[in-house]
Amino acid sequence: MNLFVTGGAGFIGSSFIRHVLSLGQDHRIVNFDKLTYAGNLANLESVAADPNYRFVKGDICDSAAVTAAMQGCDAVVHFAAESHVDRSIYEPGPVIETNITGTFILLQVARKLDLQRFVHISTDEVYGDLAPGQVSDENFHLRPNSPYSASKASADLLVRSFHRTYGFPAIITRSSNNYGPYQFPEKLLPLLISNALEDKHLPVYGDGRQERNWIHVEDNSRGILAVLERGRLGEIYNIGGADVIENLDMVRRLLALLHKPESLIRYVTDRPGHDRRYALDSAKLIRELGWSPRISLADGLLQTVNWYRDNSAWVAAVRDGAYRTYYDKYYENRDSSLRHFNPSGVKAPA
Repeated sequence: MNLFVTGGAGFIGSSFIRHVLSLGQDHRIVNFDKLTYAGNLANLESVAADPNYRFVKGDICDSAAVTAAMQGCDAVVHFAAESHVDRSIYEPGPVIETNITGTFILLQVARKLDLQRFVHISTDEVYGDLAPGQVSDENFHLRPNSPYSASKASADLLVRSFHRTYGFPAIITRSSNNYGPYQFPEKLLPLLISNALEDKHLPVYGDGRQERNWIHVEDNSRGILAVLERGRLGEIYNIGGADVIENLDMVRRLLALLHKPESLIRYVTDRPGHDRRYALDSAKLIRELGWSPRISLADGLLQTVNWYRDNSAWVAAVRDGAYRTYYDKYYENRDSSLRHFNPSGVKAPA
């Protein structure tokens, strides 16, 4: 197939592109990416010269640019999104514009060009906050609690409506928390690893007891490709890892791998409206398409820690400039920055 991949310079999108091209199949890829702060062509240096790969800089909210770049493609794999929850809280406008309007434009163009498949990449966060021990399958109700997750749920419903109303050949995947190499360091694991390597404090939101379901990005990429090639049109597929652990437990595991003291942990003011638990049931994907996660959390964390340690130049480049301003505002000076969102003045545990 000729694949139109949006957001392919980002963390998960670049992993997917590298995975597809590594298989040596006949898939050809157009990577359409705006190159916002989290988009980085350095993530794709290993495939930049591949004859089956082509990069086009563009905005998914630009219908003319999307139409021109999508010509001749057979399928869309839609990763492009504003994906950071905190940024969506502080400045929701770009999240709504990209994640909802951008998805709508892609659907419109892909339908006009009569593409064969449209795989929309979503998140477990659309299911909202789960009760202790609860897991969410694909029929679980949608209850998003942040501007980010609300925008992704809205996009999911748009995709579903195009399939139901127009017979549009769409499929949705919802993955749990991804980790692995090339992840922008505003996200939890690369932020913690990068700080620990420099003996800086590791910020932990609230009491650190939030539970998250972790999947290595390469396992997610395999799942997405399976859905693209063999998934049933109109369906939703959860792609989750085997492990659900507390954030504080994750921090301690990383410190142990890095041989750093737990005294580096610093509790900070919690995120407004922070969900306590996410956990996915991926039985449908396992049953229908034969997928299962291959990388254990222990092996994946060790691999990830080693990658960040061995790729300090990549880390330094992406942590420069605008990222440093963001980090200083929302981590180093978090209490003052979040005072508007935390009027009660409740502090995290000491």
